[in-house]
Amino acid sequence: MNIKPIRTEDYYQAALDEVESLMSAASGTLEGDRLDVLATLLAAYEARNFPTEMPDPIDVIKFSMDQKGLAPKDLVPMIGRLSRVHEILNGTRALSLPMIRRLHEGLGIPAEMLIKRPPAHSNVIKAGLTV
Repeated sequence: MNIKPIRTEDYYQAALDEVESLMSAASGTLEGDRLDVLATLLAAYEARNFPTEMPDPIDVIKFSMDQKGLAPKDLVPMIGRLSRVHEILNGTRALSLPMIRRLHEGLGIPAEMLIKRPPAHSNVIKAGLTV
């Protein structure tokens, strides 16, 4: 097969070009196996060289609400009183672990997308102190 780790931008581009040419390869064939190995190497290179940041949890909740046609009142069972829902959606209150669990179960949002820490300059109130 003559495949090696992707360490340079030139080899990365060459691997991308080859993957594009192999996209119609059938699974279980030599070409299909080559495609699978190259795709794995490309994913590892991209994760190392082009890390992506997790989205803001509030944006994820709002996106999920939009996709499901939900209003803030629909989050009351997962977050608490409507005023608390508005505090969460406005970024003035942090999500608690129980809220994260209920949002994960109720909306199907991956928990790891809900646990990102707020930025250091955030005005989220924790334990009576502005962070």
